[in-house]
Amino acid sequence: MLLSWITAIIATLGSLYFSEVMHFIPCTLCWYQRIFMYPLAIILGVAVYRNDQGVYNYVLPLSIIGMLLSGYHTLLQKIPYLQQFEMCKSGVPCSQDYINWLGFITIPLLAFIAFTIITVSMIILARQQKEEAASKA
Repeated sequence: MLLSWITAIIATLGSLYFSEVMHFIPCTLCWYQRIFMYPLAIILGVAVYRNDQGVYNYVLPLSIIGMLLSGYHTLLQKIPYLQQFEMCKSGVPCSQDYINWLGFITIPLLAFIAFTIITVSMIILARQQKEEAASKA
């Protein structure tokens, strides 16, 4: 749970750094990803403080949807054919790469990695909870 919270904080601060310090304008898909990531930093923080082992019930839907969005966004940037299906029609195009570290690391890929870490951590937590409940029964 702590790993998930730290991941959400880093992702949130990273996105704020890119937009507020580096002045990268978020595209539509970036905003949607933020909608799913920012609450996770708060929800997971409260869960860590309260030691809420059932937090996966309300984190998993957010992290899975965020993972799907950021995965699609990454593919949109890396596969030119998909750009014809781009949803960003005004403002910054979703296919624009602000960063391209090592030729493949982009902002949506960073978000995808963060959502994946959170999702996997929550699945592990859920399995542990179910195993504990089964052993008590």
